[in-house]
Formats: sequence, structure tokens, C-alpha cells
Amino acid sequence: MAKITLDNLAHSYLPNPKGEDDFALKELNHVWNDGEAYALLGASGCGKSTLLNIISGLLHPSQGRILFDDVDVTAATTADRNIAQVFQFPVVYDTMSVRDNLAFPLKNRGSDPAYVAERVRKIAEMIGMEAELDRRARGLTADAKQKISLGRGMVREDVNALLFDEPLTVIDPHMKWELRTQLKSLHHEFGHTMIYVTHDQTEALTFADRVVVMYDGRVVQIGTPQELFEKPAHTFVGYFIGSPGMNVIPATVDGTTATVDGNAVPLGRSYGAVQGGATLGVRPEFVSLTDEGGLPVTVRRVEDVGRHRIVRADLFGNDINIVVGEGRAISPDMNRVVFDPAHVNVYVNEWRQEGEAV
Repeated sequence: MAKITLDNLAHSYLPNPKGEDDFALKELNHVWNDGEAYALLGASGCGKSTLLNIISGLLHPSQGRILFDDVDVTAATTADRNIAQVFQFPVVYDTMSVRDNLAFPLKNRGSDPAYVAERVRKIAEMIGMEAELDRRARGLTADAKQKISLGRGMVREDVNALLFDEPLTVIDPHMKWELRTQLKSLHHEFGHTMIYVTHDQTEALTFADRVVVMYDGRVVQIGTPQELFEKPAHTFVGYFIGSPGMNVIPATVDGTTATVDGNAVPLGRSYGAVQGGATLGVRPEFVSLTDEGGLPVTVRRVEDVGRHRIVRADLFGNDINIVVGEGRAISPDMNRVVFDPAHVNVYVNEWRQEGEAV
């Protein structure tokens, strides 16, 4: 297990980058704690896999250093970094049995045969392949092969970090949930530093202690699932986390009041006189549909998704979503919305402003 330090780290795939836009991974300075589980979350092309490959040693960064427990490993090979990595698509030895595939990393390091057998048994049980241990990998389904890859990545207990690059892409939905739960249990049991790349917010939020949200080659927020939900540091985080995502509404802000198209909106904190354009970010869960007060909206449609309904509406030309809890009535005269002041965030140039307590 290792503390991972990203020191002035950046990468461009161009030989002579001219400016920030030429960097697939923009400058990072972060410390990731020993023994925590992190998820790298973001849309395709945001730099997640680039960062993971730099951590693993498959890619040498254009600038900066990477340290494991304060030891500079920037020039070290993947083998010397003592990490295990599981890729998006299965990598198995087809001519070997499932048992030998799982045992390979341990046998390759001369581990005691009794320990190898016990460790293989435990991992096979975890991935649900006890009955296939003596089968050759050739002929197994893609999801079975990926389970072997996952198991082989987790069979060693002495690694500095376990890296997962969208490993559940080929796994059926039921097994995805089960394997995520088992990975979480493994982390709690052995305390490995784990880094899990995904574009799926459900995978990230259920797996990780802390989620690293990336946008356009930059880390825009590192936080717990609750922090990402309640206080998105960037409007992209608010948009990307949650279903539906955060409402973003143009406004002017002065002190404890925002103004939206001439209508006052109370805020839970004081922001002074914000210069230039600001936006309000408020989750659909913190918007109430009512028949009095608040801001006028035009309801377009109501979607029943089981546990709640999502009201799609127009607010002064802006799309807005409202979550209405199960059992709460919606009537035709409910054409206004009220925001919970404690959960209204203020953004300037896409970044959240902290404000002062009132």
C-alpha cells in the first residue's frame, strides 16, 4: 500500500505542446492517502486513463513527478512500482486453467504453494468461479474472463496499489453490482490503495471513499459522494453527478439575495456584491413545486420514475427539473418553484463560491 503524490504532473501527447489546450492532462498537484479507495470519474476523453497509465508506469508524463510513499517513481518501470492493474477488456492466458491464471502472479514471485492454494481459493470464491477452477480459460464467456482478470489483479496482498481501468464494461449488470460490493469488502479487509476509473457515476459513488471528478483534462473536485452532491465545486460536477443533474440558472448576486429575471431568491450564505455574471446551482431534490410564492414556471411534463416523479419545466427560458417525492400531489395550479436556501450554491465562471455564514 502507498500514499500517492502527484507533483506538478501534466501530460501532452504532442511532441511540442504550445499551451494548456495541447495537454490531455493539465497540471495536477494532489496527495492521495495510503489505503483509501478512489474513483476517477468523468466523461470519455477527460484524461482519466491517461492519469491512470501515468500512475501505473505505462506512460511517462510530459512534466512533473509521481511519488509512492515520498519515493520518486516517475522513471520506474511498472514492475518496479509493485502495482496490479486490471484493464477494460479481459487479459487472460487462454491455455491455462482458471486456477493457474489466478495463481500466476503469486507463483511468478515464488510464493509458498500452500499460501497460493488458499489465496486462489479465496479469490475464486469472491468472483464466483470455484466450480470453474480446473477449466481452461479458452471458451469461457467475456464476462467470465474479465472476472479472472479481476481476480488475478486482486490475488496479491503486498501491492502498493490496485488500479482498475473501467473493469466492469463487459460484465452483466447483476454481476457488476455484486463485484463492486466484493471489491469494497476486499478494500475494507486488506486496506489496499485502490484507484478505479469509470464514466459511470453509480460505480464511482458506490465503490470509492473519495471520488476524483475530471473535466477537460483537469481534476475539478475530489470529495466524498455527499460532498459532490451537496457542494459541487464546479458546475460540471453538479451536472455530471445526480440524475437529473443540478439546475444551473443565470442570476445576479448581492449579499444574501440573488435576482433571477427580476425576482428575488434568498440565499443561505452571504456573497457580497458579485461582479459579472453569476449562476445559481440547485439540485432538483431541493426545489419545491408550489402554487404560491417563489418563481413562476411553465410545466412541460411529469415523468414517473417509481420512487418519485421528475417535473420538467421552463424557468424564464431555462430548463429546470424538480423532484417530487412519492405520495406528494401535483395539481394544475402548481406553477411556481421555491428553492431551499441552505442548498443553493453560487457559481462564478463555473466555480463554486464559498460565501460567509449568516
